[in-house]
Amino acid sequence: MVLARMRRRRRRRAAPIFSLALLAVIAAVIVRVAFTAWKRAEETYYTSAYPLKYTELVETYCRDYQVDEALVYAVIKNESSFQPDAVSNVDARGLMQIQGPTLEWAVYREKKDAQVTADDLFDPEVNIKYGVYLLSLFLDEFQTADVALCAYHAGWGNVKKWLQDPDYSSDGVSLREIPFGDTSAYVERVLETKEMYQELYSLETY
Repeated sequence: MVLARMRRRRRRRAAPIFSLALLAVIAAVIVRVAFTAWKRAEETYYTSAYPLKYTELVETYCRDYQVDEALVYAVIKNESSFQPDAVSNVDARGLMQIQGPTLEWAVYREKKDAQVTADDLFDPEVNIKYGVYLLSLFLDEFQTADVALCAYHAGWGNVKKWLQDPDYSSDGVSLREIPFGDTSAYVERVLETKEMYQELYSLETY
């Protein structure tokens, strides 16, 4: 009788411990599932907000002109949100928002006598090719992404003046201050977007 009562007491003590352990396991599973679902939702949101489009064209011309893919995607996202028919209030056109005179200058610099016009800038291949080419020219000349982006947004001539002005540059190479507020905001946005693309995807750097 005594032995039987002791066994019953042990079973009563063991039951709550087993229940707590089971609840802990269930809670851990729920937390894991919820965390996984949250991570998937977060990943879906960011890949939707920072998409990869026109990948074959971007990869081809980034390789040809040695420009980081993340930078090009960042420019396209900020310039047109990947809309090939986008037109700005200064008649910049297409994915990378290039103006007709800028295209003419790029074609002249490339020295391949390409027969393209401003209307061709709505063609994603033409637009990406010359957009990447322009970035490559500015990166080669100005060396850093922030100054190259200033040239892309505000124009080569403006950047040359800023670099020669001690109010904006102390060394003629880097810019201490970007005098155009919209250009300053543009450079900051593009560089932040570039970082997001680098974090989200395995993109080629050159």
